[in-house]
Amino acid sequence: MGFTWYSGPASSFPPMSTWKDFETIFNLNKAEMLQTGDSGEDVGRIWNAVLEAAKLGVEERVIFCIIMQESTGNVGVGTPKDMDNNPTGGLMQAEESPAFPGQHNLSQEQITSMVIAGTKHFKGNLIQTGNQDSEKSIYEALRLYNSGQINANNLSDGKGATDSYVSDIANRLQGMTN
Repeated sequence: MGFTWYSGPASSFPPMSTWKDFETIFNLNKAEMLQTGDSGEDVGRIWNAVLEAAKLGVEERVIFCIIMQESTGNVGVGTPKDMDNNPTGGLMQAEESPAFPGQHNLSQEQITSMVIAGTKHFKGNLIQTGNQDSEKSIYEALRLYNSGQINANNLSDGKGATDSYVSDIANRLQGMTN
């Protein structure tokens, strides 16, 4: 079953009441993470890293869905460049994130450092959109995280980045997987 396409303002995206809890979302994605070459220990350390990063004021399920969207949970994901030619690495493909391309069986410190870096970046976006634990603030922050710009009337306007980004994460928050 494919992802549902959402577009328009944040109010056109699924409400938080339809989002699955963190444990359910994580468990639904374990097999996919293991297919990337991650060890069982890597996967467990991602869980721990998300819980640690959430202390920055971002929901665990949002952090984890960004990880799945950006890297499929692959701790050894490569480091591409963003539209401004800056390297974006690590599990959350964020600027200034440590990255370990091609490596697996990483330490807790290495995995947590990637998740903290990406979560700090997202938290900055969340602050720009009102810093609320609400659909509007979170969905708009996701648009900023992916493209650096926002058309609040259509969060599926990627402005040169991935149009489906916010829609894809909305699906992931509801428990959909690749």
